[in-house]
Amino acid sequence: MLNCLLRLWFVVSLVLIATPVPAQESENRNTFGGPDAAENLLEDDAAVTGSTLGDRLTQSWFDWKAGLQERHGFGLGIDYSAVWLGSSEEGMSGKDGASSGMVRLFGAWELLNRGQANSGAFVYKVEHRHKYGETVPVDFSFEQGYVGLFVPPFSNQGGRVTNLYWRQRLAGGKVTVIGGLLDATDYVDVYAFASPWTGFVNFAFSTGSAATFVPNDATAGLAAGAMLTDKVYVIGGITNAYSDPVRPFKSFDYLGDGEFFKSIELGLTPSHGRIYNDNLHVTYWHVDQSDKAGTPGGWGLNGQYIRTIKDIFMPFLRASYADDGGSLLEKSVTLGLGYATVGGRDQLGFAANWGAPNKSSFGEGLSDQYTFEVFYRWQLGEQLAITPDIQLLLDPALNPDHDNLWIYGLRARLAL
Repeated sequence: MLNCLLRLWFVVSLVLIATPVPAQESENRNTFGGPDAAENLLEDDAAVTGSTLGDRLTQSWFDWKAGLQERHGFGLGIDYSAVWLGSSEEGMSGKDGASSGMVRLFGAWELLNRGQANSGAFVYKVEHRHKYGETVPVDFSFEQGYVGLFVPPFSNQGGRVTNLYWRQRLAGGKVTVIGGLLDATDYVDVYAFASPWTGFVNFAFSTGSAATFVPNDATAGLAAGAMLTDKVYVIGGITNAYSDPVRPFKSFDYLGDGEFFKSIELGLTPSHGRIYNDNLHVTYWHVDQSDKAGTPGGWGLNGQYIRTIKDIFMPFLRASYADDGGSLLEKSVTLGLGYATVGGRDQLGFAANWGAPNKSSFGEGLSDQYTFEVFYRWQLGEQLAITPDIQLLLDPALNPDHDNLWIYGLRARLAL
């Protein structure tokens, strides 16, 4: 099965490589981060894309923020997101629904070389995550007997820190270095649909395709990205493998434990400004064994091809392999498509995944899982997006009583 899918990936990649590169680019996006990196969030939320309800109702607020950034280099973003999930069957302990919400305050304060290519900025993102009912979405997948996660950030963690670091650009913006308290999903194996706030609900379609060890947020470390040529880039980083975002500064104390997560990615993209929309990349990662957490060390590889065609279609192929490392899946292959509807305002996404549970995490004998998901992100207002979502889970590995499960959800995000 894996060999057939990898052959399909190779053939389709060759076809897509021949597709002309879209003319439209975000040349101002001078970063190596993914869609949830704080500076990318600021840029995307400030953009006017159109909505069902028409003009932005709070344009004066966004004008004030733009003036604040222009005069003082201080970028400010606020959003509130909520998720409701339900299932066609009761879970392992009788639960058939989950819900949670969070508020985020994020931004960047450009303090060095403001407005210039080699600028330096203090980047921050703080959150409060809270539940509405008895079960939170991050726990709901295992409640259903599924080896995976649904929107993992949506928990009941309370106040916490996600980003607190310095970002420095060098070599005319072709090199970016960040250091401090990082979120590894901002720079590891990124692509346009990796965000659980705006993309797919299932973690199999997010960073690492569920076959990668992912450190906790607010983990102390360093990361860097560089354009080696006009089209070839490299991104790498090293952070603590474990941290506590509720007590973020404890992560610096853990540096002496020698339990690190390392990654390096080599990729090909039409231009710097289109890295997470158009790229072919391979990512290698390694995590040290942890006596404290009781988890094995391990390594893995992630491969991806994503292409934007005429600013409307975005097909993608992703594959991952893990050798131990405490990941959810050992092997994972995804084929998907994004489609920008209503003049690019709304977004339709579809993806299918085959995954084999990691034997070092769950033992021998579990069946392979098949996951299908479709979502429609409806831009109801310039600030408000509503996203209905449906998943079909075939052969959930930890639930032998059901061959298939339907998971339905609704997500809302208000950006200010």
